[in-house]
Amino acid sequence: MTMPNIKKLLVYMAKCVAGVLLVFLLAHLINYKDYIWCLISVMLVLSPDGTDAVALAMSRIKANLVGAAAGLIMLIVHPSTIVMVSGAIAITAAACAFLELEASARSALAAAIIVTLHEAGLHVWDTALERIIAVLAGCVLGLVITFVFHSRFTRHSAEGPPPQQEA
Repeated sequence: MTMPNIKKLLVYMAKCVAGVLLVFLLAHLINYKDYIWCLISVMLVLSPDGTDAVALAMSRIKANLVGAAAGLIMLIVHPSTIVMVSGAIAITAAACAFLELEASARSALAAAIIVTLHEAGLHVWDTALERIIAVLAGCVLGLVITFVFHSRFTRHSAEGPPPQQEA
């Protein structure tokens, strides 16, 4: 592994750990117990490549919104879990193709599944809305982490070393 690849790996690892720490911290601060969906969304938005990390994060956020919307549509259309999940997956795949988000389709499919699946006995709408909010919060956190790390670690390496100041 070359030095630039090691640096990319270390930056990606730091972004992932920062995502975990932020999700746990915020969940603790607001006493939110169902943080897994937010955590998954953060990880889906983060990218190991620094050169197009912001563009890829934006694409994945759009895809997550598509998946969450498809899940919400299927919650309205049909109560059966199998039909709901299958329909949300089909809508998500078609919408991603139509919107030219194929590269981020897996993220969208995960969001659709997160929104449509719920535990037995819980209110479908409460769970779905909580999960949509968790997915969106995870996307925003992933984007913030991407911006912070992209501006701090990748800009300098793309432009070369920072200029030396005269003494």
